[in-house]
Amino acid sequence: MTYGPLATRVQLTTDGTGYLNAVEEAFGDDIDYAQLIKLYGEASEQPRAATALPNASGKKEPITGNPDPQYVSTSYVERSNLSIRMHSRRFTRLTNAHSKKFENHAWAVALHVMF
Repeated sequence: MTYGPLATRVQLTTDGTGYLNAVEEAFGDDIDYAQLIKLYGEASEQPRAATALPNASGKKEPITGNPDPQYVSTSYVERSNLSIRMHSRRFTRLTNAHSKKFENHAWAVALHVMF
């Protein structure tokens, strides 16, 4: 399903999982699309912080168009997802705030975004 042309060309970055067909169907060739594939190495024997990832790096692969390597990142959307999950307990199962109906969940997300 396509929604028509956009006012400006879009650059999109996804991780290395199954988005190829969805991006192709939604945008065709009218997008600058790249994948950021995370590569994890062996954990070192040195003590590290509990939140640190062992030897993480990323491989930037252009898929369609001409994506600017400087802007190939999933950090902004991941931070947005974390903020929504932390501020709205509706994304947490087995709590009294969990949405049992999709409509209620959609309204709770809309309220969070507007706030």
